[in-house]
Amino acid sequence: MAANTPRLLNVLDAFEDGIYIINSDYTVEYMNKHMKKLFGYGVGKKCHEVLIQSDKPCEWCKYDEVFIHSETHHHEVHIESVDKIFALSELPITNQDGTISKLSIYRDITHTVRQEEKLKSSQESYQRLFTHVGCGVFISSKQGRFLDVNPTLLKMLGYQDKEEFLSLDLARDVYLSPEDRREYTQIIEKKGKVVDYELKWRRRDGHILYILLTSIVRYDTNGDILGYEGIVVDQTRRKKQENAIKEAHDFLDQIISCSPNAIMAMDMKGVIKLWNQSAENIFGVKSAQVIEKMSIQQIFSNKVAKTVMEMMRDEKFGGKGKLNIYPLHFKRDDGELVEGNLSASILYDEKGNELASVALFADLKELLQTERELSAARQHLLQSEKLAAMGRLTSQIAHELNNPLFGIMNTLELMKTEISPQNKRRRLLDMSLSEIERLAEMLKKMLSFSKPDQDKRLKIDINIVIDELMLLYEKRFRENSIKIELDLVEKPGAVFASKDQLRQVFINMFSNAMYAMPDGGNLKVSTKVVSDKLYITIKDTGTGIKPEHMKKIFDSFFTTKKESVQGVGLGLSVCYGFIKDHDGDIIVDSEEGQWTRFTITLPLAGK
Repeated sequence: MAANTPRLLNVLDAFEDGIYIINSDYTVEYMNKHMKKLFGYGVGKKCHEVLIQSDKPCEWCKYDEVFIHSETHHHEVHIESVDKIFALSELPITNQDGTISKLSIYRDITHTVRQEEKLKSSQESYQRLFTHVGCGVFISSKQGRFLDVNPTLLKMLGYQDKEEFLSLDLARDVYLSPEDRREYTQIIEKKGKVVDYELKWRRRDGHILYILLTSIVRYDTNGDILGYEGIVVDQTRRKKQENAIKEAHDFLDQIISCSPNAIMAMDMKGVIKLWNQSAENIFGVKSAQVIEKMSIQQIFSNKVAKTVMEMMRDEKFGGKGKLNIYPLHFKRDDGELVEGNLSASILYDEKGNELASVALFADLKELLQTERELSAARQHLLQSEKLAAMGRLTSQIAHELNNPLFGIMNTLELMKTEISPQNKRRRLLDMSLSEIERLAEMLKKMLSFSKPDQDKRLKIDINIVIDELMLLYEKRFRENSIKIELDLVEKPGAVFASKDQLRQVFINMFSNAMYAMPDGGNLKVSTKVVSDKLYITIKDTGTGIKPEHMKKIFDSFFTTKKESVQGVGLGLSVCYGFIKDHDGDIIVDSEEGQWTRFTITLPLAGK
């Protein structure tokens, strides 16, 4: 037996439960590794000193039951010193000399107990919510029966007996017509859910109930539909109020529409909110064209609108906030002069603040001024289209010149390394490079967001494109103290793309990275292939992008470069357009002051 003792102790040490043995005077004779980890080394000490740092035995200790009655006991204890809950087993063991010791096994069940407590609390909370929530909650079968409902839904539909309610046929007894039920099931089974779906149900007393239904489909483990569950909001009172308001609104609308005079309402900025039929006839502009889309300044003129507002605020023209009569003259397209009188008032809130203005204009014909404004708007639109066309042409020319220009620039940079700074030819190279850089910056300003003509696309190895650009940029990176790390996947496969456009994308990315690292840093370029897509990641350790700029980073004319010569905000927008045109995508994430990472995704070309 003694020979087996070390083996037995090794076995006990392997247990993940805490195990210790004490003799009849509470002295610890043995502790396994896990017990020591929990409570520290305690062999030779009293067990209660080790467990609870007390000179008295633990309250839960089954000393008499084990040592006197030789009983085994199992129970749970919470030990505050380690803040854990244990499943404790205490049992007697007989030593070789006939004495009795107590073996105690502590299994940590803290996580299990607390999870059970959370689950119980969650279930109780759910049950309270189900019972007391102010809207109806239901679970129904696919066949059209309620399986469970909360008290609110019973009350909503006028039932007291839940068993009676669960026996109802939904299509026949609840929906106004079976067709409404069929339409609902078709929509929810197609989409998997419905949100704020308007329906009419029938109460027990036969009255119609207007409801908003939000529900989802219930599936079994095989994906088959079991039924539906959701919530029901009673909209009957709201519907009645809406109908009453609609009736009052329709009556008022008829009064305004039938008026022989033009009636208008505007907010204090002049944006038109009301425009009746007579206003359409007099001014020749439909309500759909002006309401929330035009201001009264566009109908009359800024001068007239300002004058009218000043007169309304002057008490001598009819009292504060009122203008009784203001003569206005309009010319129509046919040249006829139409005279009219404008009356207007300002609406105030309870504190006397100006809210809006209303006006009445009496006239029989359309306003020539309105037509001139519309004509001017059309001319402005035509001119804008011409300017846009010129911009697109300029952008295309600038783009076509940009790539060879960068090639010349980087070639000159390489040539500089071959010529001594003291050589006169070096000065000529520097002058040439300076002029090329100036021309490149001018071309940047010429770029527009319009999409250039489609370049010829071929199967391209992206690693070759990156390697070529790295060769050109190597000296510039070195001069700017930028360390390059390449992590390119071997044989990534080909992408079907325009080489010039991809070069332009990477040139822009590398230039932005250099700008973001004025004091040097690290630039990592990596590629990987996932699910027939090529991912190119370009990460710098520069100044990063402010959170408020993240959503605008690909917008045209957006730039964070302070000097206008350094960029007009079109580089990334053009790059984004190129990649999107290749059925790819660009995403950016950044930590301000730390790093910026662009991830470009391109589909691999088929074999």
